[in-house]
Amino acid sequence: MMNKIREHPPGPLGPAVDAAGLTVVRGPRTVLKGLTFTIPRGRITGLLGPSGCGKSTLIRAVVGTQAKVTGTLDVLGHPAGTRSLRSRVGYVTQAPSVYDDLTVRQNLDYFAAVLDPGRPAADRRRHHVERALTDVALTSHADALAGNLSGGQRSRVSLAVALLGTPELLVLDEPTVGLDPVLRRELWKLFHQLAAERQVTILVSSHVMDEAERCHRLLLMRDGELLADDTPEALRTRTATDTVEDAFLTLVTRAAPAKTPAT
Repeated sequence: MMNKIREHPPGPLGPAVDAAGLTVVRGPRTVLKGLTFTIPRGRITGLLGPSGCGKSTLIRAVVGTQAKVTGTLDVLGHPAGTRSLRSRVGYVTQAPSVYDDLTVRQNLDYFAAVLDPGRPAADRRRHHVERALTDVALTSHADALAGNLSGGQRSRVSLAVALLGTPELLVLDEPTVGLDPVLRRELWKLFHQLAAERQVTILVSSHVMDEAERCHRLLLMRDGELLADDTPEALRTRTATDTVEDAFLTLVTRAAPAKTPAT
């Protein structure tokens, strides 16, 4: 039997992300086609769709690193990319963003100093680094070189870097790609703990449809467009299907243009 995730009403501060007419054009191709959506605070929103549909472009727009964005895109009440958002938004790219020739702790020490240069090193380690190591269960590997870690462990180091400074919004670009099922389960457990216990808003992209069932809300994308913005349960109900994957396929079929009969 499928576990249902209870949907909570939005908080009084408004959405974590509010987009209207969001468009990105790259050369002759329109990558994002006038997207309008909101992401509620303190919840896990899944951004799902096949590879090449525009998920990474949308994520880069949210964190403020995407060029040539038009439309409106506000993050935590400010235009995306605003300098004041740097310490409030954590970002994990698809490829682990760590220095292989530094230990795990040295990586975190370095990024913590960039994030909070005014705090003494001992305080940064106590308030940021050790907590992040514990969050991602890497305390026992803190003195190992990042380059000697497994792929899953290096992904967790990148996640620890993103958690430095206790971000209000955590943006994850396909964080579970290539990970074994056990580690995937542990990461999703951590995501839910962050949302429930710290009210962290999480936007996580994936092309694996079974991960959709772990989210509070979903943005389903195809070819730069939004097919749906709803809860997993509502999507299954609306399409009379048993899984989000089947719901997605049903929505794709409905959205496909009718073929003109041959003459």
